[in-house]
Amino acid sequence: MDLPNLTLILRGALSPNPKERLAAEESLNQFQYTPQHLVRLLQIIVDVNCDLAVRQVASIHFKNFIAKNWLPQEPGNQQKISVADKTMVRQNLPAFVAQVPPLLRVQLGECMKTIVHADYPEQWPTLLPWVKHNLQAQQVYGPLYVLRILSRKYEFKTDEERIPVHLIIEETFPALLSIFTRLVQFVNPPLEVADLLKLICKIFWSSIYLEIPKQLFDPNIFNAWMLLFLNILERPVPLEGQPTDPEQRKSWGWWKVKKWAVHIMNRLYTRFGDLKLLKPENKAFAQMFQKHYAGKILECHLKLLNVIRQGGYLPERVINLILQYLSSSISKNSMYQLLQPQLDVLLFEIIFPLMCFNDTDDKLWHEDPHEYIRKGYDIIEDLYSPRTAAMDFVSELVRKRGKDNLEKFLLFIVQVFQRYNEAAEGYKPYRQKDGALLAVGALCDKLKQTEPYRSDLERMLVQHVFPEFRSPVGHLRAKAAWVAGQYANINFSDENNFRNALHSVVSGLRDPELPVRVDSVFALRSFVEACKDLNEIRQILPQLLDEFFKLMNEVENEDLVFTLETIVDKFGEEMAPYALGLCQNLAAAFWKCMQSAEADEDADESGALAAVGCLRAISTILESVSRLPDLFPQVEPILLPIMKRMLTTDGQDVFEEVLEIVSYMTFFSPTISLEMWSLWPLMMEALHDWAIDFFENILVPLDNFISRGTGHFLACKDPDYQQSLWMTISSVMSNKNIDDQDIEPAPKLIEVVFQNCKGQVDQWVEPYLRITIERLQRTHRAYLKCLLMEVVANALYYNAALTLGILHKLGVAMEVFSLWFQMLQQVKKSGAPVNFKREHDKKVCCLGLTSLLALPPGHLPDESIGRIFRATLDLLVAYKDQVAAASKEDEEDGDDDMDGFRTEDDEDDGSDGEMGDDAEDGDVADSLRLQKLVSQAKGARPLDDDDDDSDDDFSDDEEFQSPIDDIDPFIFFADTVKAFSASDPVKFQSLMQSLDFQYQARASGIAQHAEQRRVEIEKEKLEKANGS
Repeated sequence: MDLPNLTLILRGALSPNPKERLAAEESLNQFQYTPQHLVRLLQIIVDVNCDLAVRQVASIHFKNFIAKNWLPQEPGNQQKISVADKTMVRQNLPAFVAQVPPLLRVQLGECMKTIVHADYPEQWPTLLPWVKHNLQAQQVYGPLYVLRILSRKYEFKTDEERIPVHLIIEETFPALLSIFTRLVQFVNPPLEVADLLKLICKIFWSSIYLEIPKQLFDPNIFNAWMLLFLNILERPVPLEGQPTDPEQRKSWGWWKVKKWAVHIMNRLYTRFGDLKLLKPENKAFAQMFQKHYAGKILECHLKLLNVIRQGGYLPERVINLILQYLSSSISKNSMYQLLQPQLDVLLFEIIFPLMCFNDTDDKLWHEDPHEYIRKGYDIIEDLYSPRTAAMDFVSELVRKRGKDNLEKFLLFIVQVFQRYNEAAEGYKPYRQKDGALLAVGALCDKLKQTEPYRSDLERMLVQHVFPEFRSPVGHLRAKAAWVAGQYANINFSDENNFRNALHSVVSGLRDPELPVRVDSVFALRSFVEACKDLNEIRQILPQLLDEFFKLMNEVENEDLVFTLETIVDKFGEEMAPYALGLCQNLAAAFWKCMQSAEADEDADESGALAAVGCLRAISTILESVSRLPDLFPQVEPILLPIMKRMLTTDGQDVFEEVLEIVSYMTFFSPTISLEMWSLWPLMMEALHDWAIDFFENILVPLDNFISRGTGHFLACKDPDYQQSLWMTISSVMSNKNIDDQDIEPAPKLIEVVFQNCKGQVDQWVEPYLRITIERLQRTHRAYLKCLLMEVVANALYYNAALTLGILHKLGVAMEVFSLWFQMLQQVKKSGAPVNFKREHDKKVCCLGLTSLLALPPGHLPDESIGRIFRATLDLLVAYKDQVAAASKEDEEDGDDDMDGFRTEDDEDDGSDGEMGDDAEDGDVADSLRLQKLVSQAKGARPLDDDDDDSDDDFSDDEEFQSPIDDIDPFIFFADTVKAFSASDPVKFQSLMQSLDFQYQARASGIAQHAEQRRVEIEKEKLEKANGS
């Protein structure tokens, strides 16, 4: 297509008429792969006579096409851009970047980035010479812009990947230094100079981020650079041209240059400020940096900070970075000595005012309280906040130099409190009191540990904090709640003080000011955790929950949900009357969070985090009422729409949390409803398409479906769950691109089928064995080998004759059993087994091998019988020892050990700690088992088992439930041996005579233990019957 026609089509893409716009887009798509299409787009983009709007459409289309097609998406796919077109683009793009207006430069810059990352240096060897040559020209913006993209490619690269950057620096840094020197010497520099200086700073930053280039190890060269950066730090920013709007002002070119210079100084100090952390080859350079520059940078930073003391302007990010530098300097003696003479001024006239409530806070508080809350609870905001950096400085100062500064700082805070108390109402220094309260809260850890302050905390709270619950000023009521929460866990000598503070915090939930209500919820969490007498909260629980949900309707904040979780955790089954209402409200809050996130894709993540929090709170509620199964069918209709929607690609951000809810619903409900079964295909589709990383999480509900809904799993043919499971497992296990670690849940699922469907899935034994052995033959991961071998053991226990016949049919019987015996015999230097480490592993192997001994005569050769017999005896002895050791460990650990089965999110000292008293209770065991499975699915995946010293990769799962739990392997073995001796006494006698003394003694010991176990099991049954 020629240029005039392409221009017409691009203009059509701007048409207000939807049909014309669609036709233009279709034409662009139709012609986009024709030769020279990219080149013509580029011609339009740089044509100054062409309408800017058309050029912009061309630049966007150009960028998107290059992003999608410059490199084939899949290896081996055909190139969609001709070599000639690529060459033409590479030849012209660097020069065009500087020629076009900023609106178009953004798009061409993205194209440069894509092509540099794909082609440099191999396919674009001419780019660096072009940059070097053009750095000598008068107009250097273009080569600097391209050099910035080049250097950024290697910013985070290490070792061999970083090699090209050495040549880039060698070729360009001399010219870069010369340009930098020339620009700094301008007397009244225009704003364009700031743009060039900013690019140089960014190039330098990317080049030194991970390591200092060897060229800079030359003291003269490094000094030349440092003098220029120090010049930028010291010279005042031009007053002329500064925007008055705060947002525009902080983004103004000259402040950006200042920010990048501070950034670079901080990075150098972080890298070379501590000699102990450095490689030997960098120590001389670090010593030179500390001796000649670290102190000078500190002085420059202090002068900059002095600007705000005098009422001048400094961008928040610059203040934040400077305070980070000062915080890092506190622990180093030489730097602290430089800091000391100015420390009082810094602390009381700069740092403390930064901690106080200010005009910006006041404007947000009254005009946009939601944004005030978001900024206060946003972790990302904290990274850039001057207030957070000021708090960090004070915390670091009293932690590292507390002897000199803690008492002095606290005396200052007390003076603020006294001035506040002495002032008349309406004239009190409210903002300073806010800063003082923030300081007290920030230092809580230090004050709780340090005498004499620790003993005086209660008096301080009663005198200076708790009265502000009744303050006429909203931000002080909020700060009082926050500080009270920080100290809720101290030992109150007068319980009335704790009680009054708790009731004040609860009253804060009804405060007319939204930020006070949110801070009160945050504080309430600490009071609930610290509360010794739950009656204090129990009597107001209904009203408390009402206030909670009113607030959740107003604001999306994950801390609200955390507090709710804490309450649910603390009260456990007492939450049953509220469970339905809680789930309804949380489900409504969840949908609200999702809708607001969908409506504004560019919004911050607080809504998404709150949505995750809602689901986690629902899980906590389901767990708390797990011993009340009749509640689950009532909750199901509320949660089913969430589960259905969020098990699709719509729920990728909350997939783990939704699967946890599905796990609870399928485990604790009296039966699994047909509506819940409708989730099976969704999980299978997700697993097949995109959710392989969540396979361990999906395993838990799938296990529940099969083990608790076995009849439906076997009988239903539309959908065919057995076929669906086979398609998924075979697809995963045969996929060579999926790592061994990611397919570990697959053999566990096969085990679930064989154990739960004994005698009812004969048709699936051969396919599952075939796919298992194919994977076994190529896997190297020890844990997966064990799991795959256990599929064979489970198949033998399912039907030994059928399984042995299939193994012979596949021609792998000898290979499989040889590998199995070899794995059983492998031990570490310590004597511990390398494989089959869990009790469950050993038991499965025992049942599989014992099942072989039960086969009718003629199925196994005599020598094989002897080997199987000995291997089973060894396993039974190891299993017996492991069970005994675990039992002894449980006795020693006592009830506390139960905490080990709780999920990470549920840790506190709540009522669940009493579970140990009911260890035999079936419901508690169920709850623990599911918690165990969920926590495993959450990431407690075995570690890489190449490390022979680690046993973590086979963490035991004592609470794991399966149909073989009621099978005692000792009795099963003893009964099988007894039947063997009765059916073929001659062969049995021959077998026993072939055993050496050690194995004969083991056989006798196992027989005795089997009889002992019979007695114990009968006794347990009798006790259970009497107990019920």
